[in-house]
Amino acid sequence: MSYSANVDERTFHEIYLSAFETPVKEAKPWTVMCSYNRINGEYSSQNKLLLTDILRNEWGYDGLVVSDWGAVDDRPLGVAAGLDLEMPTSNGKNDELIIEAVNNGSLSMKDLDKAVRNVLTLIQKAEDGYATATKWDKEKQHELAGKIESECAVLLKNDDKILPLDKSAKIAFIGEFADKPRYQGGGSSHINSFKVTSALEAVKGMDNITYAQGFVTDRDETVDELLDEAVELAKNSDVAVIFAGLPESFESEGFDRKHMRMPDCQLKLIDEVAKVNENVVIVLHNGSAVEMPFADKVKGILEMYLGGQNIGTAEKALLFGEANPSGKLAETFPEKLSHNPSYLNFPGNMDDVDYAEGIFVGYRYYDEKGIKPLFPFGHGLSYTTFEYSNLTVSENEIKDDKTLTVMVDVTNTGDIDGMEIVQLYVSDKESSVRRPVRELKGFEKLFLKAGETKKAVFHLDKRSFAYYEPDIHDWFVEYGEFIIEAGSSSRDIRLSTSVYVSSDTKLPVHFTLNTTCGEINSIPEGRAMFENILSKIDCGFGDTASDDLGASAKEMMEAMIRDMPLRTLVTFTNVPDITRAKMSEMVENLNEMLAEK
Repeated sequence: MSYSANVDERTFHEIYLSAFETPVKEAKPWTVMCSYNRINGEYSSQNKLLLTDILRNEWGYDGLVVSDWGAVDDRPLGVAAGLDLEMPTSNGKNDELIIEAVNNGSLSMKDLDKAVRNVLTLIQKAEDGYATATKWDKEKQHELAGKIESECAVLLKNDDKILPLDKSAKIAFIGEFADKPRYQGGGSSHINSFKVTSALEAVKGMDNITYAQGFVTDRDETVDELLDEAVELAKNSDVAVIFAGLPESFESEGFDRKHMRMPDCQLKLIDEVAKVNENVVIVLHNGSAVEMPFADKVKGILEMYLGGQNIGTAEKALLFGEANPSGKLAETFPEKLSHNPSYLNFPGNMDDVDYAEGIFVGYRYYDEKGIKPLFPFGHGLSYTTFEYSNLTVSENEIKDDKTLTVMVDVTNTGDIDGMEIVQLYVSDKESSVRRPVRELKGFEKLFLKAGETKKAVFHLDKRSFAYYEPDIHDWFVEYGEFIIEAGSSSRDIRLSTSVYVSSDTKLPVHFTLNTTCGEINSIPEGRAMFENILSKIDCGFGDTASDDLGASAKEMMEAMIRDMPLRTLVTFTNVPDITRAKMSEMVENLNEMLAEK
């Protein structure tokens, strides 16, 4: 709760801030909560860069900022930085510190007034909202919760089209989660649901379905009687559906997971059932990715995540084809924990954790490393099939202050209705900085009747092509060709095209005597100014270089010259007037020339 999350400026903006920027700008929330920990050494509760400079001044946020529960370090510093409300109350202790800070001049009344005004504004908004009568039909909302979950669940695997199940088949429901589903998180996310519908309750009246508990969730221990009962039931069934996942003891608020494994008792159950029945479907209940050593032993895997109070209704609908799966993974499922990009850096030491993986998190990392994940980002199957065609862009070349429109046709080529989430990825074909293989820049969910074709439309602006450049503390687009890809997942790209994007923004350039010859040669002005000197470089090997250095002498010499700092030209050019003072003068002239442009 007090460690420092250390992240470089580019990664901070491209990966972590972007996740908050969009909802703040578009949804315009009333409140934003600061975290417990330090970010690059500064507590979030008193981080002016975050709470004022970025959140309010850059993003235009005008709501209230509240602390997480007990997250305040220095209350007066927090007020000055933009923290309006401390939770919970300090029973007046921190209020006294605020008064003292105002009296001694370390906290301005202007900053305090801002905080008070934001608190009063929120109170007024809440009172105005409370005065508006709202009808709450709990049963209708429960029904809606089930429908939403049926569209969010992700069908990860469906070999031999085992799903949807035949309603007349002899089916075994196995696992405690079939009767008592894990449908929500623990800690602060835990709520008291007005009712919970399990899968067993949802299939009540279907006499072809029988149940065995199989395992317990209060401890990771195999109960032989439960295991034997489940295996025997599976042996005498056409299909075995195992409701498995993570109990609250494996993941919750307030502690980090130590591994990505499911409970051993559940893994043993799956192994034993798979030995006696070749038609096994796993229905997962978990809040985040898990390792699946059983993936090749079962025919179907349906990821429900923590699906809410009406999860059972959604499970029945999906298992029996009353609903068509349409969810996609918003994360990558690696084969094992050690494949994770943060594996070597997390959890850091007692005080710091370095986000050394930089921008290469999630699918960006797996694509860059060429690692095949268990299930890729954006993956999700359907009971129907979709064909992509006619990927078009509105222009072949644009300036970065313009918007590019991208369109692609999607056809439901199956015989049942379904929904497809079309994903649009962008990549810089050639960049001077390291960038991901591809980055998601848009997605659209289309409902398509069997045989129907619809058009997915995307609008790409400057940010879609830019990377964050620390030298200018802003987003920057390099001129060049960008690849536009449409796909069903990050590893299932169906179509691609390209567009050239240009920009009037120039990065600041400042050369010194430690600038390399290669860097000088990379710009026309530098090449023209130093061309004569560079042509006279003599590294001291003379005409016998190939004899002295071997067959690769020419390539080695070129690389050496390219990486040499300018100051070494004094040594390696046999020209009397090429002195350090002369070189400094030339570098300064070049800097002045570039600054005037």
